[in-house]
Amino acid sequence: MPKMKTKTAAAKRVRVTASGKVMHAGSAMRHNLEHKSARKRRALSRDGVLPTAQAKKMKGLLG
Repeated sequence: MPKMKTKTAAAKRVRVTASGKVMHAGSAMRHNLEHKSARKRRALSRDGVLPTAQAKKMKGLLG
């Protein structure tokens, strides 16, 4: 049986931490930043943890 390939689209969007959590970068930080407050920009720049159900599906796509 051949090896299972990683879905590269999924790999570009998430990363798995050492403890097994699936992190994602989130949205709203590409443009139009000048009207967002510094507090909002700091909050948006942090990576978020995917919910359990989505993380399970994403791990399947990552192989």
